[in-house]
Amino acid sequence: MMAESPEKKIIVDEDWKKQVEAEKEAFRRMQEEKKSAQKPSSLPPASFSFLVTTLANQAMVSLGLIPNPLTHQTECRLDEAQHFIDTLQILYDKTEGNRTPEETALLEDLLHQLRLGYISMQEKLAAGVPPAESNRSSPS
Repeated sequence: MMAESPEKKIIVDEDWKKQVEAEKEAFRRMQEEKKSAQKPSSLPPASFSFLVTTLANQAMVSLGLIPNPLTHQTECRLDEAQHFIDTLQILYDKTEGNRTPEETALLEDLLHQLRLGYISMQEKLAAGVPPAESNRSSPS
Protein backbone atom coordinates (compact mmCIF):
# COMPACT_ATOMS: atom_id res chain seq x y z
CA MET A 1 0.00 0.00 0.00
CA MET A 2 1.09 3.47 -0.70
CA ALA A 3 1.72 5.71 2.18
CA GLU A 4 -0.49 8.65 2.12
CA SER A 5 1.41 11.85 1.91
CA PRO A 6 0.30 14.53 4.24
CA GLU A 7 -2.00 16.89 2.49
CA LYS A 8 -0.28 20.17 1.64
CA LYS A 9 -2.25 22.99 3.02
CA ILE A 10 -1.91 26.23 1.14
CA ILE A 11 -2.04 29.18 3.45
CA VAL A 12 -3.08 32.33 1.72
CA ASP A 13 -2.20 35.45 3.59
CA GLU A 14 -4.89 37.87 2.50
CA ASP A 15 -3.28 40.65 4.51
CA TRP A 16 -0.17 40.81 2.31
CA LYS A 17 -2.03 42.80 -0.33
CA LYS A 18 -3.19 45.27 2.27
CA GLN A 19 0.33 45.53 3.67
CA VAL A 20 1.86 46.19 0.22
CA GLU A 21 -0.77 48.84 -0.50
CA ALA A 22 -0.12 50.47 2.88
CA GLU A 23 3.64 50.51 2.18
CA LYS A 24 3.07 52.04 -1.25
CA GLU A 25 0.81 54.70 0.25
CA ALA A 26 3.34 55.48 2.98
CA PHE A 27 6.11 55.82 0.39
CA ARG A 28 3.93 58.11 -1.75
CA ARG A 29 3.14 60.32 1.26
CA MET A 30 6.83 60.46 2.18
CA GLN A 31 7.70 61.59 -1.37
CA GLU A 32 4.99 64.27 -1.27
CA GLU A 33 6.24 65.50 2.12
CA LYS A 34 9.78 65.74 0.75
CA LYS A 35 8.55 67.81 -2.19
CA SER A 36 6.50 70.14 -0.02
CA ALA A 37 9.33 70.48 2.52
CA GLN A 38 11.77 71.63 -0.15
CA LYS A 39 12.52 75.31 -0.13
CA PRO A 40 10.26 77.10 -2.59
CA SER A 41 12.09 78.39 -5.61
CA SER A 42 12.95 82.07 -5.52
CA LEU A 43 13.19 82.15 -9.29
CA PRO A 44 10.35 83.57 -11.33
CA PRO A 45 8.58 81.19 -13.67
CA ALA A 46 10.32 80.55 -16.97
CA SER A 47 8.91 82.70 -19.75
CA PHE A 48 9.91 84.40 -22.96
CA SER A 49 9.96 87.78 -21.19
CA PHE A 50 12.21 86.42 -18.45
CA LEU A 51 14.64 85.04 -21.05
CA VAL A 52 14.70 88.33 -22.95
CA THR A 53 15.23 90.47 -19.84
CA THR A 54 17.96 88.14 -18.59
CA LEU A 55 19.88 88.53 -21.85
CA ALA A 56 19.25 92.28 -21.84
CA ASN A 57 20.61 92.54 -18.28
CA GLN A 58 23.75 90.70 -19.36
CA ALA A 59 24.14 93.16 -22.22
CA MET A 60 23.74 96.07 -19.78
CA VAL A 61 26.44 94.63 -17.54
CA SER A 62 28.70 94.22 -20.57
CA LEU A 63 28.04 97.81 -21.61
CA GLY A 64 28.91 99.01 -18.13
CA LEU A 65 25.42 100.43 -17.65
CA ILE A 66 24.91 98.41 -14.47
CA PRO A 67 27.48 96.81 -12.15
CA ASN A 68 28.37 93.16 -12.50
CA PRO A 69 26.27 91.40 -9.83
CA LEU A 70 29.15 89.09 -8.92
CA THR A 71 31.98 91.61 -8.65
CA HIS A 72 29.89 94.76 -8.05
CA GLN A 73 32.25 96.48 -10.49
CA THR A 74 31.27 98.37 -13.61
CA GLU A 75 32.99 96.86 -16.63
CA CYS A 76 32.80 97.64 -20.31
CA ARG A 77 33.17 94.78 -22.77
CA LEU A 78 31.73 95.92 -26.08
CA ASP A 79 32.34 92.61 -27.87
CA GLU A 80 30.37 90.75 -25.21
CA ALA A 81 27.59 93.37 -25.28
CA GLN A 82 27.38 93.03 -29.07
CA HIS A 83 27.04 89.26 -28.65
CA PHE A 84 24.05 89.65 -26.30
CA ILE A 85 22.43 92.25 -28.56
CA ASP A 86 22.90 89.95 -31.56
CA THR A 87 21.42 87.05 -29.56
CA LEU A 88 18.34 89.14 -28.78
CA GLN A 89 18.04 90.05 -32.47
CA ILE A 90 18.15 86.34 -33.38
CA LEU A 91 15.38 85.68 -30.85
CA TYR A 92 13.39 88.51 -32.41
CA ASP A 93 13.84 87.10 -35.91
CA LYS A 94 13.22 83.45 -35.00
CA THR A 95 10.11 84.10 -32.91
CA GLU A 96 8.39 86.36 -35.45
CA GLY A 97 4.68 85.54 -35.53
CA ASN A 98 4.84 83.61 -32.25
CA ARG A 99 5.11 86.48 -29.76
CA THR A 100 2.36 88.29 -27.94
CA PRO A 101 2.12 92.04 -28.62
CA GLU A 102 3.56 92.66 -25.14
CA GLU A 103 6.54 90.37 -25.81
CA THR A 104 7.16 92.08 -29.14
CA ALA A 105 7.04 95.53 -27.54
CA LEU A 106 9.40 94.44 -24.75
CA LEU A 107 11.90 92.94 -27.16
CA GLU A 108 11.81 95.89 -29.55
CA ASP A 109 12.22 98.39 -26.71
CA LEU A 110 15.13 96.49 -25.17
CA LEU A 111 16.89 96.13 -28.52
CA HIS A 112 16.46 99.85 -29.19
CA GLN A 113 17.76 100.87 -25.75
CA LEU A 114 20.70 98.46 -25.90
CA ARG A 115 21.73 99.64 -29.35
CA LEU A 116 21.63 103.26 -28.18
CA GLY A 117 23.70 102.31 -25.14
CA TYR A 118 26.18 100.47 -27.34
CA ILE A 119 26.63 103.44 -29.69
CA SER A 120 26.91 105.83 -26.76
CA MET A 121 29.59 103.69 -25.11
CA GLN A 122 31.49 103.39 -28.40
CA GLU A 123 31.50 107.18 -28.76
CA LYS A 124 32.65 107.70 -25.16
CA LEU A 125 35.47 105.20 -25.54
CA ALA A 126 36.50 106.80 -28.83
CA ALA A 127 36.60 110.18 -27.07
CA GLY A 128 38.92 108.71 -24.46
CA VAL A 129 36.46 108.68 -21.55
CA PRO A 130 37.29 105.75 -19.24
CA PRO A 131 34.41 103.24 -18.99
CA ALA A 132 34.02 103.69 -15.22
CA GLU A 133 33.64 107.46 -15.61
CA SER A 134 31.42 107.32 -18.67
CA ASN A 135 28.44 106.24 -16.56
CA ARG A 136 28.76 108.98 -13.96
CA SER A 137 26.89 112.16 -14.46
CA SER A 138 29.23 115.02 -15.06
CA PRO A 139 28.94 118.05 -12.77
CA SER A 140 27.36 121.10 -14.38
